[in-house]
Amino acid sequence: MRYNERELLSLSRQPAEKAAEILMRAPKKGSALKKRLVKLVVNFLFYFRTDEAEPIGALLLERCRINREEEHVFSISFLEEPERKYYFECDSEQQCEEWIEVLRRASYEFMRSSLIFYRNEIQKMTGKDPLEQYGISEEARFQLGTQRF
Repeated sequence: MRYNERELLSLSRQPAEKAAEILMRAPKKGSALKKRLVKLVVNFLFYFRTDEAEPIGALLLERCRINREEEHVFSISFLEEPERKYYFECDSEQQCEEWIEVLRRASYEFMRSSLIFYRNEIQKMTGKDPLEQYGISEEARFQLGTQRF
């Protein structure tokens, strides 16, 4: 996927759904845990040096796994390269749980499956497709309901 660097920089400056200074280790060999400002904006996880305003990297949280590793530690890996993991160490178990939960909900895939679930629930209760009122075409509604994860 291609990204416009200026657009990503602009996105990184938007209000975060969650942000904190935590320890992070990139998947490079010999990489050490380093204190980073980690900021979740929509489905991008930006990371910054603690004394800089521009991010040094960003992870698109799609087709990824967020896993608990050990106490206070979670990891992010991607389905295309599961052996390449980014590790994050939090200050507390509660902070670690909060990060895991918010990151798992950040993906487009999660939002899409939630939309499908709630659409079906509303349809069961009312007998009407809730997307009809927004002028979403029959074809789009069909596509929305046919894919499963």
